[in-house]
Amino acid sequence: MHSPLQGLKVLDLSTLLPGPYATLMLADLGADVLRIEALNRPDMVRALPPKDASGESAAHSYLNRGKKSLALDLKQPEGADLLRSLVQHYDILVEQFRPGVMAKLGLDYDALGAINPRLIYCAITGYGQSGPNRDRAGHDINYLALAGVSDYSRRAGQPPVPQGIQVADVAGGSHHAVMGILAAVIERQRSGLGQFIDISMTDCAFAMNAMFAAGYLGGGVAPAAENNVLNGGGFYDYYTTADGRYLSIGSLEPPFLMALCEITGLTALAGKALSPLGQDAAEFKTALRNVIASRDFADWQDVFANADCCVEPVLSFAEACASEHIKSRGMVLNIQSPNGPVQQLANPLSRGSVASHSGAALGADTQQVLNELGFDEITIDALRQRKVVR
Repeated sequence: MHSPLQGLKVLDLSTLLPGPYATLMLADLGADVLRIEALNRPDMVRALPPKDASGESAAHSYLNRGKKSLALDLKQPEGADLLRSLVQHYDILVEQFRPGVMAKLGLDYDALGAINPRLIYCAITGYGQSGPNRDRAGHDINYLALAGVSDYSRRAGQPPVPQGIQVADVAGGSHHAVMGILAAVIERQRSGLGQFIDISMTDCAFAMNAMFAAGYLGGGVAPAAENNVLNGGGFYDYYTTADGRYLSIGSLEPPFLMALCEITGLTALAGKALSPLGQDAAEFKTALRNVIASRDFADWQDVFANADCCVEPVLSFAEACASEHIKSRGMVLNIQSPNGPVQQLANPLSRGSVASHSGAALGADTQQVLNELGFDEITIDALRQRKVVR
């Protein structure tokens, strides 16, 4: 099967999550991705537990499946020269250093774009290439905090809680990077030129405020904890069952609301459910909470199994993996590793995934990459002796 990004060649200088997740998406869609990793400071994810059936970090095996690995010391002049040579043959470069690091190495967009004007250079950082925070360290929790997301994503009177997934890293950094890169690929088809893409995870998280931002900037209503129907202010919420499990209830539209009320015996209160936030809305929510608390989780699953009213059980991740929906959609794959198959998440855009193997060992493809650049064995051995490559 022809892969949509077949023929695109990507240099990935990133580590941890945002950059590797972005290039994983590109690799799964058919791009040829080569990771450039430091010899003495390999990606920390390589050591992250737990290990999978291959004996490697499960997270590393997943995030870097389908990619090659070249171990290269960019701080040595010969290492920087090797990257300059590679850039002549690649379409895209992704890096995740703090602003200014690549410029100090003589490997920023201005330098590399002069070598290959078609190069698309994507820099993923916490705060972007400009602004007062450009040099600050940060993580997902910090970006969400500064983007105004954390403050209203909580219960009134309670502190925010860390999210189970890395929203700013992945939805902010990785996904926006891929969108920016693919838009630049299309633009290059017209102009013949590459470009620099400045991805700020804080900017991207800020943009994802979407509905609440529109309400504040356009309507003057600032989001706050539980002050909107979508963040717990109304009955759109999570409810505790008699045995301490949870249901998600999102029956906002009238047909779904009426079905919910008929099932729960709250038809007489249906008119209060969608009233402006206040006493009536609170009365309906309290009544609904009491009804859900009266029966066990399994009972409610049976009750709502065939009901079309936007009510679903809150599953553990293990339960989600075993669910008929996830299995039928092919969202868990068997990927080949050196020690046999390992299970990993599928790419929702490519399903079967074009990736043929789990994450490679550090420097596993150094020899092949250098041979393709025209280096002979004597030169490669000398580079290894000088610890330019591994």
